Amino acid sequence: MSFFLPKLTTKKDIDEVIKGVAEKVLVLRFGRDDDSVCLQLDEILSKTAHDLSNMASIYIVDVDKAPIYTRYFDISYIPSTVFFFNGQHMKVDYGSPDHTKFVGSFKTKQDFIDLIEVIYRGAMRGKMIVQSPIDPQNIPKYDLLYHGI
Repeated sequence: MSFFLPKLTTKKDIDEVIKGVAEKVLVLRFGRDDDSVCLQLDEILSKTAHDLSNMASIYIVDVDKAPIYTRYFDISYIPSTVFFFNGQHMKVDYGSPDHTKFVGSFKTKQDFIDLIEVIYRGAMRGKMIVQSPIDPQNIPKYDLLYHGI
């Protein structure tokens, strides 16, 4: 399903999209096209892309082709989804220690739609961090990895 979503393959492409997407939530899905969980997430993203087109722009980023951003956002698990609004990194409190990205796939299309709506409304009010509307049971659990400690 990832072939329905635009792909960013270079740092320059990613930089341009982060700077260029205005008044919408920018969704960057970091992962690999051949990973089954990434494909599951891509299906949800592609099915909701049209419905959310007034609020969000969704892009796919291959972790192997964008190592600078993979390291910058500490992408240790894939898929990881990062959100921006008007060039600003949006953080979401999922009830986990990491507010910078969503790790794993959303359980339902509605979970993703609800999250985008909350990020969009919060960003329009000037918030940089919002509370996740997703049921905590639907949020994948993982342990943080600290490299080099």
